[in-house]
Amino acid sequence: MAVHDAMDILNGRWKISIIASLCFSTLRFTDLLREVEGISGKMLSRELKNLEENQLVTRTVLKTQPITVEYELTEYGHTLKEVIDSLAKWGFKHRKKITGKE
Repeated sequence: MAVHDAMDILNGRWKISIIASLCFSTLRFTDLLREVEGISGKMLSRELKNLEENQLVTRTVLKTQPITVEYELTEYGHTLKEVIDSLAKWGFKHRKKITGKE
């Protein structure tokens, strides 16, 4: 059940990439849109809302003109950093094994 629960939260093409991007700093919506290559604004908005509902991301609206929205990982969200680091290490090894290149 534990793996099922984790996969239920992290499923989809974009969530892990969004979380990985937020592991290093707070980002504005437009910065995340550039960082997560290939995602549309509508999909990014949907995924961020889901991550916020699961208490992994916080959304802060800044009183600027135009309004700026920033996203950052919660303390709970930062607990996924080790998981993402492990996935990245495995992905690097896998790419090297399959292609023979780094």
